[in-house]
Amino acid sequence: MDDCIFCAIASGETKADIVFDGRDTVFFRDIHPKAKVHIVGIPKQHLTSLDAMTAADQALVGKLLHDAAHVAEEAGVTATGYRVITNVGGDAGQEVQHLHFHILGGERLGPLNVR
Repeated sequence: MDDCIFCAIASGETKADIVFDGRDTVFFRDIHPKAKVHIVGIPKQHLTSLDAMTAADQALVGKLLHDAAHVAEEAGVTATGYRVITNVGGDAGQEVQHLHFHILGGERLGPLNVR
């Protein structure tokens, strides 16, 4: 996708603070962190969101989550806890239309603002 910032990061066209490259996935530090540790993980293949997922994407998304656990361990947050979050659509706050998971941790996280 030509105008997707995450595709540009995945291809190396746009610089990012990469913390892990899983061949089909890439993880980098968020430029506007919401926690002491805030890492974003994406599939290198463009996939808009979980809603756009097909049966053919299951292995890739499973690998993305598996790699997220590895990245959390490498970031040192597994002992104290962390969150893995994805937003789907505008009402949920999805700003980049490329599937991504946020790994948040490194400090006590407050409650989610869920009604």
